[in-house]
Amino acid sequence: MATTFDQGGTAARAEERFFFKMACLMGAVIVAGFSLNLALGRSSFAVPWVYHAHGVVFFGWVALLVTQSSLIAGGNVALHRRLGWLSVLWIPLMVALGIAITVTSLQRTGGPFFFDANEFMISNPIGLVTFAALSLGAVVMRKRTDWHRRLMLGGMATILGPGFGRILPTPLFGAWAWEITNLVGLVFVVAGMLRDRKHLGHAHPAWFVALFAGVGSLALGEFLAYTDWGIALTEQIMAGHPGAARPMQAYMP
Repeated sequence: MATTFDQGGTAARAEERFFFKMACLMGAVIVAGFSLNLALGRSSFAVPWVYHAHGVVFFGWVALLVTQSSLIAGGNVALHRRLGWLSVLWIPLMVALGIAITVTSLQRTGGPFFFDANEFMISNPIGLVTFAALSLGAVVMRKRTDWHRRLMLGGMATILGPGFGRILPTPLFGAWAWEITNLVGLVFVVAGMLRDRKHLGHAHPAWFVALFAGVGSLALGEFLAYTDWGIALTEQIMAGHPGAARPMQAYMP
């Protein structure tokens, strides 16, 4: 997450503090969601290693995002730049483990019961690739601070679904459970747009890129999930495993 540091006065410092607060709020959503699940007994540590690896890597990304935002807010640009190169390795690892946990969850239990299995199988990897594209795009544009920080935050907004999905009453959303839990994270993008309009007079174009990427990837995933190919792939992955016993459609146990 390396970036340049704008020394330009009060407005620049205020923007840096805003992005730090947004990163903290995003981290709080993830921590609260998974902590609530654990406290209510809906999850357990007695799971295969891939769950633990996935958890360590994804929570590590949250810690990295908050740390990097705090370093910029505190003016420690040198450490921010050095630490930022971790993201080049971390992001592909997140995509790989995210896909691995999707497949493992489907094979073990059929995935979350409140999502259609094919929806979960196809849309999840597409969402991860979208996160990776936005985040790596932010790394490429690290010398353009305005684009860098907005794309990085936008990328994080696209993977807040697992956090919000554990806080919200997701099973009660019925057929719209996947869409709601995966779109609600874009509220952070909208918040950034509103702040820009107030302080800059217009929303920065990076926010539109993040917004369209989030909505577009969800639409693409939904379309592909319900094609014959999407359904057949899901059935093939689940075949011969306990997860194959669940119906393809979401259900209430």
